[in-house]
Amino acid sequence: MAISAYWINMSSNNPSQAPQAAETAPSDKTVLAWTHTARFLTTASQLHHLPANELPEIAFVGRSNAGKSTAINTLAQQKRLAFASKTPGRTQHINLFHLGPKDAPNALFADLPGYGYAAVARDAKLRWQKVMADYLEVRRSLSGVVLMVDSRLGLTDLDRQLLDFVAARVANGEVKLLVLLTKADKLNRKEAQAALAATQEVLAGMVTDESDVSITLFSALKKQGVADVAHILHEWVRQAPVVPVMPDLPPLDEDDPTGAGLPIDTRD
Repeated sequence: MAISAYWINMSSNNPSQAPQAAETAPSDKTVLAWTHTARFLTTASQLHHLPANELPEIAFVGRSNAGKSTAINTLAQQKRLAFASKTPGRTQHINLFHLGPKDAPNALFADLPGYGYAAVARDAKLRWQKVMADYLEVRRSLSGVVLMVDSRLGLTDLDRQLLDFVAARVANGEVKLLVLLTKADKLNRKEAQAALAATQEVLAGMVTDESDVSITLFSALKKQGVADVAHILHEWVRQAPVVPVMPDLPPLDEDDPTGAGLPIDTRD
């Protein structure tokens, strides 16, 4: 199997999480046409500013410079859907995008701020790590998380800390998880296989009978893995339950009001 099409569903032992049979699965053209419909909806600097909705929401997260904005744009086949700041770490809003027909959208993409960029002011990091953690823990419409990881670096401590905040929801099947190993064109076949194996080992602790955890190699430059990711996200939306429209209620942590324990590098 070619590296460009290689992905691992770590929960495939659960029949309910197995990929659709070939005779019922949509074509590459169909799922890529769906991702191409992505269009800007709104932006928010706080969780309570996001609109409550019943549509399944898929969040894209990752360290600054992991290629998050580029991957979103490549997946949507649009040049500037997700804004890539010239100064990494300076984009400090959650941006929502509708997908599906304009008069009847069926999903949302959420582009969360990049994290781990040392030059960003400490206060801004503390504020944003709190917003991101609350989002991952309590956003009612959140159906899936796509974590962008530079394939040459693998999962860092900050990535693992971020995963901790969604781990409980992944374990019970409420939120699905896909780790995208970006910039895979920089790796040879042996290095790519090693990156997949190392990531699989780290994520093994998150896998349960109810979870849906996947890993795939991705290259925006070579368009590797684009159709595979579109298929996975399209299936997530197809499987997503209807969520009643209710506001999110972020948890209050009296022992950690600043969110200082969250996954943002606070070096000055």
